[in-house]
Amino acid sequence: MVINKYKRFLVERRRQLGPFERMATRIGYMGAGLLVAAQWTLEPWLYIIGFICVMVQTGSRKQWNLVALNLNGLFAWIKHLISSL
Repeated sequence: MVINKYKRFLVERRRQLGPFERMATRIGYMGAGLLVAAQWTLEPWLYIIGFICVMVQTGSRKQWNLVALNLNGLFAWIKHLISSL
């Protein structure tokens, strides 16, 4: 009885991602890579593009707390870019 309940839970959780969600996931991975690369170069443009890409992924998954967190980082790096010009 308990084993069947866990099997049903695991099977029901699997679903296919739609085309938009798959593309958003790929864009999010690219954004994470840009954020990692930006840590070595400290280039504001890499941070800005990386945060935008990660926000696409978190927005498509409706993770609004992470969207707000990435928006904060995006504003900080835009401010840094403007002040350095």
